[in-house]
Amino acid sequence: MSDAAPFEIKPFLRSLTHRPGVYLMLNAKHKVIYVGKARDLKKRVSSYFHRAQAAPKTIAMMEQVARVEVTVANTEAEALLLEYSLIKRHKPRFNVLLRDDKSYPYIYASTDHPFPRLKFHRGARRGKGRYFGPYPSARGVRQTLSELQKLFLIRNCENSFFSNRTRPCLQYQIKRCTAPCVDLISREQYRDDIDAAIQFLEGKNKKVVNTFVARMERAAEALDYEQAARFRDQITRLKEVEARQLVKRRDNKDLDILGFASNGAIHCVSVMFIRNGTLVGSRDHFPRLPGETDKQKILNGFVAQYYLGRDAPAEIVMELEIDDAELLQLELTERSGHKVALRSRVRGDRARWLKMARTNAEQGLGLKAASNATIRRQFAALGDALGLDEAPQRLECFDVSHTSGEATVASCVVFNTAGPMKSDYRRFNLSPDAAGDDYGAMAEALRRRYQRVKKGEVPMPDVLLVDGGKGQLAEAMTVLDELELGWLTVVAVAKGRARRAGAERLFRPGDDRPLDMPADSTALLLIQQIRDEAHRFAITGHRQRRAKARKTSRLEQIPGLGPKKRRELLRQFGGLQGVIGAGVDDLAQVAGISRALAETIYNDLHLDTP
Repeated sequence: MSDAAPFEIKPFLRSLTHRPGVYLMLNAKHKVIYVGKARDLKKRVSSYFHRAQAAPKTIAMMEQVARVEVTVANTEAEALLLEYSLIKRHKPRFNVLLRDDKSYPYIYASTDHPFPRLKFHRGARRGKGRYFGPYPSARGVRQTLSELQKLFLIRNCENSFFSNRTRPCLQYQIKRCTAPCVDLISREQYRDDIDAAIQFLEGKNKKVVNTFVARMERAAEALDYEQAARFRDQITRLKEVEARQLVKRRDNKDLDILGFASNGAIHCVSVMFIRNGTLVGSRDHFPRLPGETDKQKILNGFVAQYYLGRDAPAEIVMELEIDDAELLQLELTERSGHKVALRSRVRGDRARWLKMARTNAEQGLGLKAASNATIRRQFAALGDALGLDEAPQRLECFDVSHTSGEATVASCVVFNTAGPMKSDYRRFNLSPDAAGDDYGAMAEALRRRYQRVKKGEVPMPDVLLVDGGKGQLAEAMTVLDELELGWLTVVAVAKGRARRAGAERLFRPGDDRPLDMPADSTALLLIQQIRDEAHRFAITGHRQRRAKARKTSRLEQIPGLGPKKRRELLRQFGGLQGVIGAGVDDLAQVAGISRALAETIYNDLHLDTP
């Protein structure tokens, strides 16, 4: 589902597929609060909204859900792996049992021991050695350990048991261990076995097979046919295990798979991220190319813009060859520091991933089309509620954020009928005169913005929203009147007494009474969304400005005092407090500090001292 779309149940559920996949529940702050797996996405996700009697936990979670995102998978097994990967990454609040890494089982290799062991591990990873995982279940770990014992004959006994053996145990008799406890295998040979097991856990199956083939040939040449037969049996079992694996990769390259779908008006490129042969997630992108319907041109533009600004994986797979592929490969290789290949003619695993990416793109396209229709209805409803002749096409909203007047920042966010236009967002670092004055801050931000609007440098909005009450509205109208833009439709959005969604009061110029809108009005939902986005954008900018100001030394603001002189001052006096405590004569003794500069430093540092 698009970030731009407000969450509406019916169009969202209608757009879902019956295929398996993973769904993410997000709150109003865009934070993932739950990750789930479904054999049938449509049935599973719909059950959250149609369930008559739900558990208290589910009710509490659904009260916070603002958006749902889905990723389609080929099989339920793939969805399971993706679910655990996403839970580990996002640590969602409502995935209580799996929220912490301690809930995930691992395989632990005690590589610091002369004869390392492999064992099941759950909990903090503090021990020396290698950890592999997390695995989706304890059963999966135990099955893997059992296979590793059969394949590589690695011990699994406790160190205390290992240290006190005088003869081989049952594991040796059933060919699950080589009995290193009683020196039936050398340390070097056992280290080769544990190295092979680790390579197997890392997915380097081919390398492991080649290693065992070489060891078998060496044993045969040395006429040690019993040992050669052991290696032969291990190779056979390795091939059997490899054939049973769900995702079989021939290399360890990282890949991006690009799926494409279009309905002529909306284009969706779904990027699936495959790392070490495992699907770790996907993301939908909607390139804006007005009037363009040629798939090759759309993909060509997307690949160039998307990857030239970031490190590309070893392979980028798409369903057709794009223009300038060789040139892009060379540029991406140079930028990423490793060879990058653009591929379109694929088969096997890559063809299967490509089909899956195309399915995700079709799913994303359906959700985007449904959400766009919802937004258009909201814009039409807002036009009716405000008595406009036609539905607005562009909305701007302003908000101001500060902490007791410190680092005041105003935000301007822009929405059109496709959702938020983030490239048109602007922040305004306001002057000290506006510190603590919300009305003055709003007036300064509006004046700076609408001077440019009047000059034609910025498009004119159809509706201007300001966060606040009658005071902010009066300031807005004063500024607009000065600029001869008083005819613009302006609405002030004041929080209700309870400061909760649906209780907002909307004020228009010349009206003493607030505009009456039902709490479930689609127009009000749109206003709430753009107001919340303006607040988020403003407070983020304020926090960044405040943090920067608090990290900046007071010495940096003194004219004539460069980095070299600042370093020498701090070195001579042991820090800023020492510089503040120094007199003019002391400061003038520092190399490079003249008497006049010493007086300037002293006066600036003691300016606020009574």
